[in-house]
Amino acid sequence: MPALLQTSLPALHLIGRGKVRDLYSIGDDLLLVATDRISAFDHVLATGIPGKGRILTQISLFWFEFLRDITRNHLLTTEFKNFPAELQPYRDQLDGRSMWARRAKMFPVECVVRGYLSGSGWKDYQATGAVCGIALPKGLREGDRLPEPLFTPAAKNDGGVHDENISFETASRTIGKEYAEKLRDLTLAIYNKATAHAESRGLILADTKFEFGLTEDGIVLADEVLTPDSSRFWEASGWAPGGPQPSFDKQFVRDYLESIRWNKQAPAPSLPEEVVRGTQKKYLEAYERLTGKTLEID
Repeated sequence: MPALLQTSLPALHLIGRGKVRDLYSIGDDLLLVATDRISAFDHVLATGIPGKGRILTQISLFWFEFLRDITRNHLLTTEFKNFPAELQPYRDQLDGRSMWARRAKMFPVECVVRGYLSGSGWKDYQATGAVCGIALPKGLREGDRLPEPLFTPAAKNDGGVHDENISFETASRTIGKEYAEKLRDLTLAIYNKATAHAESRGLILADTKFEFGLTEDGIVLADEVLTPDSSRFWEASGWAPGGPQPSFDKQFVRDYLESIRWNKQAPAPSLPEEVVRGTQKKYLEAYERLTGKTLEID
């Protein structure tokens, strides 16, 4: 089956397209469709990863259920047979890769939690000895486990570039101290439970990010949850602090793009078949390791 790079649902109002998801209105609710698009270095690539959207949706579905004792979420159903009648002609585009969800007023703050020193946190630590203003012990290495998980929020950036790391105080001024404290506590509780589960599956959850919104029922967890697109999962048995760790995400894609010395400017290049298949295999392995289930991808 070829990669689904863009949906076409004429019966619905298209709200917008993100790097991966297409978003539509269903009355007062939303339809989130995870395509097979893949991005790297802030560019959507010309080649998709067949089945990636299905894998991401099924991983999020697993976590929404797993975390129900901690937080409500925006999900109504992923069962295509329960979708509204106007969606039934679009089974080939929607089945297994879409979520019918409640519309929520989203907080303009992304909730990032870091349990290990990596990515932009490592760069920040090298420059300042801190991560998002939180001082850390001297002498830490890239990939080291932090003394305790850090809540390091980010301001959502609509310009298509990386979100901006902000302090907790800035987040409090943005959304109010009470909400900032609630989101921090929820984020850390989710991370701690997810970390324990990942460790039981031989994986390290190095860091992740969540999005929350408000409905009439209060705060809900929304969008995608603990997928390889929003999180760094590492192989626990291969963890070796002192450098970058191989992760269950776009490692094949990033390595390939670096090898061809792409200048990271548009247009983004296509991917060779071996990179596509290697990336698909990594996403599938993440799903199977986390959920204990298998998923058939044509």
